[in-house]
Amino acid sequence: MLPADAPATAQPEFRLNADFTRRVVIRPEDYRWAPSPLPGVERMMLDRLGAEHGRATSLVRYAPGSTFREHLHDGGEEFLVLDGTFSDESGDYPAGSYVRNPVGSRHAPFSREGCTIFVKLHQSDAEDRERVVINRHSAPWRQGMVPGLRVLPLHEFGAEHAALVRWAPGTRFTPHRHWGGEEILVLEGVFEDEHGRYPAGSWLRSPHLSMHAPFSTEGCLIWVKTGHLPE
Repeated sequence: MLPADAPATAQPEFRLNADFTRRVVIRPEDYRWAPSPLPGVERMMLDRLGAEHGRATSLVRYAPGSTFREHLHDGGEEFLVLDGTFSDESGDYPAGSYVRNPVGSRHAPFSREGCTIFVKLHQSDAEDRERVVINRHSAPWRQGMVPGLRVLPLHEFGAEHAALVRWAPGTRFTPHRHWGGEEILVLEGVFEDEHGRYPAGSWLRSPHLSMHAPFSTEGCLIWVKTGHLPE
């Protein structure tokens, strides 16, 4: 979300959770918010490979009235609005909105009331030209692969798939392997597997060919993406 015209030569190389062969779990108690280069904006970085305009996954918190000059997404942008309302010249995106802006897109974002978003930058294929805007509160959901699952597909391109998945209490999924890895953000409730419990706000990244048997005792809502991590 940061303007692309800042001097890249002044930015140090930065690596955070940049080994994609390792499993990473960050829970809300692990959050360490830090100011961004722009006033009124704080970030909780989840992974980063490169300088300020490198590949990054973050939680970003905007104070009311935050405004940004127009900037270019030369590696694409994907975000999920967690609370408040995020806006740009194309419209308003309330909590529950999923937006994907392709490589080469531009916008001038702002937030009147403040908001928090989960955002992924510089992770889009240059050939994926589709812009996507979905509000989970009005979009049609589908029955999942097992009883108790409801799925809202968000985007797919090549091997990459992104969706929201709602788990009814007591739902269990079959053990499965992640070709191309898996990434999860828990939005509501508690997600679980044989490795532990992940309350709302938890972020998980599992590498290529990792395996688990997920379930949810009390029910949950997750954002999940598969097939996008390096082999």
